[in-house]
Formats: sequence, structure tokens, C-alpha cells
Amino acid sequence: MSLAEKFWETKSLMEMSDAEWEAVCDGCAKCCLNKFIDDEDEEAEGPTDFIREGETVHFTNIACQYLNSNKCECDCYELRTVLVPDCVKLTKENLKDIFFMPTSCSYRRLQEGRGLPSWHPLLNGGKKSLMHKKQMSVRNKTISERAVHINDFEDHIVTWPLNDLD
Repeated sequence: MSLAEKFWETKSLMEMSDAEWEAVCDGCAKCCLNKFIDDEDEEAEGPTDFIREGETVHFTNIACQYLNSNKCECDCYELRTVLVPDCVKLTKENLKDIFFMPTSCSYRRLQEGRGLPSWHPLLNGGKKSLMHKKQMSVRNKTISERAVHINDFEDHIVTWPLNDLD
């Protein structure tokens, strides 16, 4: 099935077919980075579905063990939510809760009415090369979560996932 030209300009995310929805993903793999919320509540642990006022999401350069950093692809995409129970599968239903996605995320940009970024593969013949050249992906910037003890995650906080060029 071929996609309609510039479908993202004429359809809302909720109106998109499954193929269109998947095509919106730019493939940056920033969603595969381990993140944590800086909060004052010592008892709060594990995944959360919301962020409280005053809390901050911190990105690390620590990636899911199944991420192929060079390709910016999950090695087990179809099984990811089974193998990694807290892996978030972004859907039309949970889109409103994307506080944990970086501002450069194409889903977030469209949801916020900002359009696709100039480096997006849909605007560049389906190729990720401009995205990598503009440093908008995680390509070769990560280490596997298997190589870092959870107590050392704070030592791996990075700000580059928050970059948004246009």
C-alpha cells in the first residue's frame, strides 16, 4: 500500500491508517533511551504514566539492550513490549500522555501542531541520512543498559535528546 503524498498535512494523527501512523515515526530511537524523573518522593519507583508539577524528565545515553544504535532500530521490534514490559508502545490512545517523548519526536510535533521536522525521512525520500547528519538520532551515541548499573544512571544524563532544530 502506498501512502498518500503529505498525508500528515491533511490528516490528524487519530485519522491515520496503521501504515501512516508507523511512517510518522522518524526512527531517531530517542524513545529507546532510559529516562528517569527527578522528584522529591523517595518512595516513587518504577515506570509512571504521568509527571507531577515540579518534576523533570531526564534523558540518559543509556539505551535499551535491544537497540541497534548504528541502525537506530530495535532488534526485536515486534516482541519489544513482551521482552521489556515497561517499553512504551506509542498509540493513538496514549498519545496524550507523551510527556516523556523529546520535543523533536514527530508524533509530539504533529500533536502540538508543529509539523514534521525538515530532516524527517518522509521529507527526504524515506532516508534517515539527513536525520543522522543533523545529529537528531541516537546513532552511535549510546551505551547498552546491560553495561551500566542502575545506581549509576545519573552519571549518564544527557541533554542532546532534547534538541529540536526546527
